[in-house]
Amino acid sequence: MSRSHQANRLNMQGLAQDGVPLIETTLLQNLERLAQETQGLQPDSAVQWQARGELRPHDGADDEVWLHLQAKALIPLTCQRCMGVVFTPAEVNQWYRFVASEDIAMAEDDQSEEDLLVMTPQFDLLAVLEDELLMALPLVPMHDSCPVASALQAGEADIAGDTGVKVNPFAVLAQLKKKN
Repeated sequence: MSRSHQANRLNMQGLAQDGVPLIETTLLQNLERLAQETQGLQPDSAVQWQARGELRPHDGADDEVWLHLQAKALIPLTCQRCMGVVFTPAEVNQWYRFVASEDIAMAEDDQSEEDLLVMTPQFDLLAVLEDELLMALPLVPMHDSCPVASALQAGEADIAGDTGVKVNPFAVLAQLKKKN
């Protein structure tokens, strides 16, 4: 199996030494957590992505391994106004620096501007890609202008039955006081 088909089990040191970018297309349905967020996912819906490893010199130590991850996808989500499908662009353009252990990552996290990842023998690049795409999604997906008006908007039921007379919320309490 070629390196490109093993994107979920990569040797990042090798990718960085190669310097050759990994360019892939992954079906959204194969990213299970992301697929759960979608509505009307088509079998051919995919994310185009590229990962490039890089070795950077470090003060008197071994070269640092860096990863540049870029991705683009059009993800079908549920519009929170009309409940229809809204195709939402999601993009990733992120640099990561690899460190030897979780302890080092925790210690350096506050001072570092870049995201830190722990170097593992079989790094799961697709999991990182999926995490980044999930974080790129809007909290409340909506059309700029919904193609169909929703049947009932929040609060319309109250407005429809409104007679124009404002009821004092304390009127009931006043009546109870009179009874005593």
